[in-house]
Amino acid sequence: MIETVIFYVFAIATVVSACAVVTVKNPVHAVLFLVLTFFTSAIIWMTLEAEFLAISLVLVYVGAVMVLFIFVVMMLDINIARMREGFVRYLPLGLAVAFIMLLLMLNVVTSDVFVFDTGVEPVPKAAEYSNTKALGGVLYTDYVFAFEIAAVILLVAIIAAISLTMRKRPQTKYQSPSAQIKVRKSDRLRVVKMPSSEEQ
Repeated sequence: MIETVIFYVFAIATVVSACAVVTVKNPVHAVLFLVLTFFTSAIIWMTLEAEFLAISLVLVYVGAVMVLFIFVVMMLDINIARMREGFVRYLPLGLAVAFIMLLLMLNVVTSDVFVFDTGVEPVPKAAEYSNTKALGGVLYTDYVFAFEIAAVILLVAIIAAISLTMRKRPQTKYQSPSAQIKVRKSDRLRVVKMPSSEEQ
């Protein structure tokens, strides 16, 4: 009973925070709501006895990826007014993609794979059982192709983030370490001999 209550509380929190990610106006607030989404998802995974996935989600995404996202969002200098201008133009495409994703999720959830009430209690695992080993065995055998596709998508995202932050800004001053090393003393210092007041 208590597990069901915990699931529904954090599931509602996950859905609300995920909706806030795409509806809030401030990009930094959107990233923080995404962090909350990851935390609540990790708690749901803990209730499913998937401790490795929960800890990985908190350490990798919240601890590393979200920090990178915050730095990228702050460095991009996003023009909020210009971004809102294109919102209405891309709204039909966004709604179409959201509708397709909703149909796919309903197809998965309503399939025979998800049986919510079978009347059979789950078999408890032994103390030496490792869900990390079981997850690795399934991930690198049955789902190895999907795993490789996810790795390629992450690689493309990394390259896109780097290319966005490496753009040139005309109002920003840059240093050239190679030019600084080549500087000689005569380029910076010039000794001028002037007559003293007594000589004048």
